[in-house]
Amino acid sequence: MFRSTWFAAAGTAAVITMIAAPAGHAGSASSTAAPKSASAVTTLYYDDSRAAGWEAAITAGVASWNTNVTNVKLVKAQPGTRAQIQIIATTGWPQATLGPVRPGGQGRVELGSQAVAQGHDKTRIVAHELGHNLGLPDTKPGPCSQLMSGSSAGISCKNAVPNATERYRVESAYATRTAAQTPTDGRVLIDAP
Repeated sequence: MFRSTWFAAAGTAAVITMIAAPAGHAGSASSTAAPKSASAVTTLYYDDSRAAGWEAAITAGVASWNTNVTNVKLVKAQPGTRAQIQIIATTGWPQATLGPVRPGGQGRVELGSQAVAQGHDKTRIVAHELGHNLGLPDTKPGPCSQLMSGSSAGISCKNAVPNATERYRVESAYATRTAAQTPTDGRVLIDAP
């Protein structure tokens, strides 16, 4: 690949031509390291305007995902703009569309108060249901250390952070542009005991 850069120095134009060698020919020090690729970040917008009473838990659940994965980010949609994820408060059990949700796609999270009434942590509920939108199925029964174990971890579990395997699966689901075109699974997963 050839690349030319023009610049002027003291009134004189100069051309610098750089030749980039293929990765395998770059030299012994760099040929042993794995190539680092900058994958594009997929931004998914969410609308929580119909989730009154869950604002703090939504903020914390979104922050948990945004802190723990790098190639997908959840951003609150501005009023009047289209959101890929609709978050609403309901009276039933929490449930969500199984993703991975893609730009232009549609996912839904229902934050059910029935789980809260039984003692489950709101922030864990939000992070768990968003995990479904990001493509993660339930892993029930499971320990508290698995975010996707959901209600099977018991009411004492407050963990709202995806573990290494869960983070890896989400990163993989959003790793390439080809994957970005894969449709959402579309099944609705209900997190009832």
